[in-house]
Amino acid sequence: MECQKEKNLKNCTCTSSCPKRGLCCECVAHHRAKRQIPGCFFDKEGEATWDRSFEHFARLVTEKKI
Repeated sequence: MECQKEKNLKNCTCTSSCPKRGLCCECVAHHRAKRQIPGCFFDKEGEATWDRSFEHFARLVTEKKI
């Protein structure tokens, strides 16, 4: 499959200047290895905390914030 970085960047909500930004498969693999969820899975407020942990994500889902 061919990466569509420019198309991905149009929908990316991550505020990081990470070199993986727009390269979704690399981003997901990177965060998964660190037991994290990529920033684009969070809403604006959740992403702004920079807490990408599984636990933080689960808490936000449980609280129906995302």
